[in-house]
Amino acid sequence: MKLLEVISVTKKFGALTAVDKASIFINQNEIVGLIGPNGSGKSTLLHTVCGRTIATEGQILLQGLDITKQDPQDRAIAGMAIKFQLARIYLEKTVRENLLISLQAKESIWSQLRNRSLAKFEDKITSLADEFQLTEYLDEFAKSLSHGQQQWLEIAMAMASEPILLLLDEPTAGMSPKERADTAILIKKASKKCGVLIVEHDLDFIKEICDRISVLHQGNIIATGTSAEIEKDPKVKEVYLTRV
Repeated sequence: MKLLEVISVTKKFGALTAVDKASIFINQNEIVGLIGPNGSGKSTLLHTVCGRTIATEGQILLQGLDITKQDPQDRAIAGMAIKFQLARIYLEKTVRENLLISLQAKESIWSQLRNRSLAKFEDKITSLADEFQLTEYLDEFAKSLSHGQQQWLEIAMAMASEPILLLLDEPTAGMSPKERADTAILIKKASKKCGVLIVEHDLDFIKEICDRISVLHQGNIIATGTSAEIEKDPKVKEVYLTRV
C-alpha cells in the first residue's frame, strides 16, 4: 500500500483550473519533490493534500484512507504534518517552549489533565533539539535564531507529532548555502521516520535529496521520475529547465 496517493485531482476556482487531473504518490520513507514554474499549481496541489483547500474532483488517500474531504485537523490526526514557507513559530517563546507546545498538542486534553507533569516531555525535547541542531539554543527565544534555524525549529515541531507524512513548502527559501546543505541532511534523517513531499524552487536541492520528482505545468503533471530522467525529459526542458 502506498503512503499517499493523489488520484486525478482537479482544483477549480470559478472558471480557473489551478490543478488539472494531477496524480502523484509517495511510498513510506520516500522523498518526493514537486517543482514547476511560478503559477504552475504547486502550492494549490499541496494545499489540496493538506486540506487547506478541498479538491473539486479526484481522490486523496493516506495509507488507503480517503481523506479527500477531510479538514486539516482530521488529516493531522490521520498522520499528516506540514511546514509552510513562512515559519509559524512562537517568536517570544524559547525553543524548548516551542517544542513543548507541539508535543502537548499531540496529546488529548484528557491525557494532559491526568498528567500535568512536563518531565515526561524532556527526553523528546532533547531528542528533537539534537536531531535539528538546536540543542545549544533550547533556552534561547525563537526570535534570536537565524532564518535557517527558525525553519529547522518548525520542522522539528512538525516532527513532534510523529507524522507518517511530512509536507514541506519551500523549506530552503531565504537560506544560506550552508543552511541549505544542513537542511538536506535534516530532511533525509526525517525521511527515515516518514514520507516527505517537498514543494521547492531550488532545483539543485531537489535533485540532491529526492527519490522522485514530479513536474507541474499549467496545473498538469507533465513528468515524473528520478532527477536524471527529469533532466532528459523534452517537455520539462521546454517549459521549465530552460527557465531556471
